Amino acid sequence: MRIAVLNWSNRRIGGTGTYLSAVMPHLQRAGHEVGLWHEVNTPLDYDLIPLPPAAPVWSVADLGLDEALTGLSSWRPHLLYSHGMLDPEVERRTLDIAPAVFFAHNYYGTCISGAKTFKNPVVTPCDRRFGWQCLAHYYPRRCGGWNPVTMVRLYRQQRDRLELLSRYRAIVTHSEHMQNEYINHGLAASRVFNVKYGSDLERRNEPCPSATAATVDDTRAWRLLFVGRMDELKGGGELLESLPHVVERLGRPLHLTFAGDGPQRAEWTALASRICRDRRIEVEFTGWVDRVEIDGLFARSDLMVLPSLWPEPLALVGLEAARHRLPVAAFAVGGIGEWLTPGQNGQLAPGNPPTVEGLTAAIVACLKDPQTHARLREGAGHRSADFSFDTHVDLLLQAFNDAARAA
Repeated sequence: MRIAVLNWSNRRIGGTGTYLSAVMPHLQRAGHEVGLWHEVNTPLDYDLIPLPPAAPVWSVADLGLDEALTGLSSWRPHLLYSHGMLDPEVERRTLDIAPAVFFAHNYYGTCISGAKTFKNPVVTPCDRRFGWQCLAHYYPRRCGGWNPVTMVRLYRQQRDRLELLSRYRAIVTHSEHMQNEYINHGLAASRVFNVKYGSDLERRNEPCPSATAATVDDTRAWRLLFVGRMDELKGGGELLESLPHVVERLGRPLHLTFAGDGPQRAEWTALASRICRDRRIEVEFTGWVDRVEIDGLFARSDLMVLPSLWPEPLALVGLEAARHRLPVAAFAVGGIGEWLTPGQNGQLAPGNPPTVEGLTAAIVACLKDPQTHARLREGAGHRSADFSFDTHVDLLLQAFNDAARAA
């Protein structure tokens, strides 16, 4: 089968870029021809998505839209595997070339801002069905910024995207939460699939570093870890505010590492400086680190804290932690509860709304004694085995074959 992968960029950006870097070589090894069609070559500070040998590439930025579409059509793909476009009109024209399957990595077509979160009066996940009524909530509930022109432009873009999704042979996503999101938006349940995958997408044959377990008489600081973009909805502020309460309840010092960067870093650094006046608390900021360093952080940590306030579609970083036998404390938002089971591989705090008190209780429940912590570590290792990239590709190919036959 000739499979054309469609994406807005040819750069390895976020979870989608990581996913495409893994799935394209995997499809070729399974005997399929693959190619990449994309709109832009930016942002330049990200690496290119690595492509299998001899894979054709069509770039709208380099060729122009008409020539890029002609090149794709001349290749005569049996299937388009789309991951989102910047321009709905460009997406519309690609759908005239071949039957298509769409991977919904995020809230594509179901939210004006894409965050699916109210910020006023408190941060709360939104479960509304997208429509013109969302315009009435945009300002009062602080769904996005203050520019009305931007609000209308984004609304029209998401409206057009949702309409185009009805033209795909199948919608696949990686969590039951996202599967239900699209079914609730009117897409036929028979065409929306949960094709879950794990954190082993590029690392199936690599052993994880051995984790360091605490002992009963261990009095060292508990080591907490945050990995990700430092954005308001990622909850780093709430995590920092929970630390003094956690220290009081555990009677044991804490060391928190922030691995990542983003617009909130300066604010979180200032907040950490105030909190660290309590000598029992240490906070360090590493910035973005490479994969080897991330593996080392996972191995040296006792608990991953995933304080996302918005409904994460899946939060793959939590499954990466599980692969390292690292339990997780998180808010019960989005798809997180599909891999995080309280008392087995971590703890969930109430997510509607997420609060500092709830997060504090979840962290304390994971670290209340070394025996509980050891049991959660064991459970995390078992849970990671339920999410496999090999299984994902097998299910994905079934969806591809069904879509091609239906065409």
